[in-house]
Amino acid sequence: MTTIGCVITAAGRGERLGGDLPKALQTVAGETLLTHATRLMASAPDVTAVVVAAPADHLAAARRAVADISGPQVTVVAGGATRTESVRSAVGHLPAGVTGILVHDAARPFVPPAVVTAVIAALAAGADGAVPGLPVVDTIKQVDAADVVVATPERALLRAVQTPQGFQAPLLREALADTGAEATDDSQLVERLGAAVRVVPGHPDGMKVTTPGDLVRAEEILQARRAHAD
Repeated sequence: MTTIGCVITAAGRGERLGGDLPKALQTVAGETLLTHATRLMASAPDVTAVVVAAPADHLAAARRAVADISGPQVTVVAGGATRTESVRSAVGHLPAGVTGILVHDAARPFVPPAVVTAVIAALAAGADGAVPGLPVVDTIKQVDAADVVVATPERALLRAVQTPQGFQAPLLREALADTGAEATDDSQLVERLGAAVRVVPGHPDGMKVTTPGDLVRAEEILQARRAHAD
């Protein structure tokens, strides 16, 4: 039986977004990014627990943002100074018995449910890990410290990855046990252990809210979904 625990990272300050509040507490259509993202993940198949890693000085606001989410219990804990520290803290509060763990960004509040389901299905089928990804449309150049091009990776083999990223629970816990390990992308942690991480199809709606323009795009996504539902 697959039982999924979910960690939502919401401790980022979001300097590029502006405003006095952390990014996850910025609003779209009257609700915080954290509320939208938590509602999505709490409704996903087999998710039995959700833990939010929030800024330590905004715990009360984060708890209010998720207070009315139905489904599995949602716990809010203090995040760390880095993404990996926040994930490590939140994973430590998940039930020991979960078989898989999803790590999701509050800044990606409108990932289609089908993408989340695809990540969970990959874990259920035995994948060490699974991440949603989109084909890269631009040519990518690798440069050195002087900005001189040293390589041009084959574009067809590149993917821009999103969240939620899913992992077999023992594998992610093992990766996080190394307290010196840091990564901007959670799959990097388990890749270092030699794990095979599968890429499943992502979706443009899984965009990350980083700038004020992204908030406008997020609002458009939500409005389009509500119009389609009607």
